[in-house]
Amino acid sequence: MSINSGDRRARVRNVLLAVLGLGLISGCASTATVEAAPDAANPDCADVMLAVPEVIGDHELRPTTSQGTAVWGDPSEVVMRCGVVPPGPSPEHCVGADGVDWLALEEDEQTWRLVTYGRDPAVEVLLNLDQVASSTAMLGLAPAVQQVEQTRACTTTDQDIEQTEDAQDVQEGEAIEPQG
Repeated sequence: MSINSGDRRARVRNVLLAVLGLGLISGCASTATVEAAPDAANPDCADVMLAVPEVIGDHELRPTTSQGTAVWGDPSEVVMRCGVVPPGPSPEHCVGADGVDWLALEEDEQTWRLVTYGRDPAVEVLLNLDQVASSTAMLGLAPAVQQVEQTRACTTTDQDIEQTEDAQDVQEGEAIEPQG
């Protein structure tokens, strides 16, 4: 299926309008410098970016320097990049949150990296666990990430986080073996 150049132009125009609108709304918020992911220009990333929430936890969305990126908090507490290389089958910790499978990778004691599993382009999220719970970020970003079609899923997840008022309900599952 080919993408009509008119559709692509409309998507780009919508993203530009959204970014300009965000700049007007955010006013005093500083701009975060974020390196764009390799496939940030993928039209599916435009759909993701149009659906990102204004707030994650107690942190507000602020402008960034690159396409396909979003940052919440000043300083940056949650950083999202759309268009990262989709991970293949992995023994890493897999968490399901509101219909989205995430590989959860501990970078250090305070920082986790979450990468969507089974979606191309993939979305990567870096977060400071001292400021934002991983469940809060995953549930908050699920509607945006769902703009990218899921083509694979983890065969089992270590945790399934359900959409609840306080996002605290976590159900333990089995060890993962993502299907390839």
